[in-house]
Amino acid sequence: MHVNSPRTKRLNDEIRSCIKCRLSQTRHNALCGEGSLQARLLLIAQAPGKIEDVEGRMFIGPSGKVLDDLLDAAGVKRDEIYMTNLVKCILPKFRRPREDEIAACSTYLEKEIELIRPDVLVPLGFFATRYILDTRGVERPQSKAEFPQVFGRLHLAGGKRIYPLTHPRPCSTTGRAGRACRQPTASWACSPVSAGGSRYVP
Repeated sequence: MHVNSPRTKRLNDEIRSCIKCRLSQTRHNALCGEGSLQARLLLIAQAPGKIEDVEGRMFIGPSGKVLDDLLDAAGVKRDEIYMTNLVKCILPKFRRPREDEIAACSTYLEKEIELIRPDVLVPLGFFATRYILDTRGVERPQSKAEFPQVFGRLHLAGGKRIYPLTHPRPCSTTGRAGRACRQPTASWACSPVSAGGSRYVP
């Protein structure tokens, strides 16, 4: 579900017409965030997949099916959260995002966070998690081999809760990657509205 308000419409128009970096030359669509403007939980993925790029919607490919299952297991509905990407355009040949591409797109992500004002930021995967932790001054392992230690753990920074998780895509596998993904993701929990105003308490 696409969100609508004068401010989000202006931001989404800006995202769709963005030509700040080389990715604008190879995309079909620059993806805007989707979900509730009142969301307390904001999911941040890395970048659109092939189906998402063509259709211009968030999480409608294989990863989206896994995400729906995970949300169902946690008692959370899609229309109660807000979903977006760190990088708004598909990455050619699904390569890693480059630092200048992250820098160009992160201005949009920060505007989305400012608009939604969620209680919990949930970055998915290495690049989204690294960006959120680094920009919020949260210490993290410098070694990529040790980086998975941050997934499934609650971090506090500037009055925000940050709960990094692995990306849903590996959860569809049956091997080690699938088990590593499902274990931290399964710890999502839904609680009554707290005094702080958040329903979602990982």
